[in-house]
Amino acid sequence: MTALEGVRVLDMTHVQSGPSATQMLAWLGADVIKLEAPTGDITRQQLRDVPGVDSLYFTMLNCNKRSITLNMKTERGKEIFTELVKRADILVENFGPGAVDRMGFPWERLQELNPRLIYASIKGFGPGRYAKFKAYEVIAQAMGGSMSTTGFEDGPPLATGAQIGDSGTGIHAVAGILAALYQRNQTGRGQRVQVAMQHAVLNLCRVKLRDQQRLAHGPLREYPNKTFGDEVPRSGNASGGGQPGWAVRCAPGGPNDYIYVIVQPVGWKPIAHIIGRPELADDPEWATPEARLPKLDKMFQLIEEWTIRHDKWTVLDRLNAENIPCGPILSTKELVEDQSLREEGIVVTVDHPERGEFVTVGSPLQLSDSPVEVRTPPLLGEHNQEIYGELGVSPEELAELKTNGVI
Repeated sequence: MTALEGVRVLDMTHVQSGPSATQMLAWLGADVIKLEAPTGDITRQQLRDVPGVDSLYFTMLNCNKRSITLNMKTERGKEIFTELVKRADILVENFGPGAVDRMGFPWERLQELNPRLIYASIKGFGPGRYAKFKAYEVIAQAMGGSMSTTGFEDGPPLATGAQIGDSGTGIHAVAGILAALYQRNQTGRGQRVQVAMQHAVLNLCRVKLRDQQRLAHGPLREYPNKTFGDEVPRSGNASGGGQPGWAVRCAPGGPNDYIYVIVQPVGWKPIAHIIGRPELADDPEWATPEARLPKLDKMFQLIEEWTIRHDKWTVLDRLNAENIPCGPILSTKELVEDQSLREEGIVVTVDHPERGEFVTVGSPLQLSDSPVEVRTPPLLGEHNQEIYGELGVSPEELAELKTNGVI
């Protein structure tokens, strides 16, 4: 058994936000049928590293799914889609606003075809003034509060490498879909689930809205900034939480030779001894959090004067031995090669029928009774015969549909 065994998902998504959500449903055991136009999801071709083969952009977001092709602009295509909807538990789409309606399938029609259907839509924005804006990952970061609070005080706003706009929204969508699925068990009715990228990013930035309100009562002492205006500033690598943190440089000084360290009140004394400045443990100018907060930059400078003489793994071991919260900055190369992540099943190797082996991220959701085996993503239309056969389409008609551009 898997957690979502017997649940069928009609996946009308493309690019990243939608496919990241449906891939997670597939990992949880749902039968995810990726419905593509005969030309395929555009990401099959984007950022290709091997000519004529589905790109890593596609393969890493579409594992554990089945693929069918269908031209929704044809009358026969719409008839077939109607039958697919009747057999689905969940439909997920991330087209532009109103696209599915224009195909002839507004929510009311879908509900009529299948009252138990859960219809999930991922959009860039809510129904307000931004509704028709085109949304991309970094635009969502820009309009959700992330970019204005990321970067250094004297620098421009910066995007984060984490795909909080796309995949972050996909995870939010999964939460809504699973809640709707659970409620359907009680009511027997499906419902509509709507998630906007801007909203998801804003939810992930809620601590910055917390600090926006705290500003009314004075400067944010946990931030290293010297001056504060009427909005939350960019604060570099500061944690912004109750315990100050910073990324300090380690030997030999490469682009990712850093370790992030958090200085808790109980951690200052062991840190002072580790860095060779034991006298600072009891010095009134340094001994208490209140004494250190006004000079966080100098505090981390003292720590860095020690870390720069050691590699990040040595620093990690020394600090962890004293139970000091810390973590090395891991590069993408280090993550791909990390043996621990391999053993945990979060970095996995998948065998693809055309490109051979590729590395991808496994399921971050670990269920004791529903283990995940990451399987290769489907080739375009690979399951046409299998799935359309379930609808009563004969091999002869299938060939005709292909000739006529319906599939």
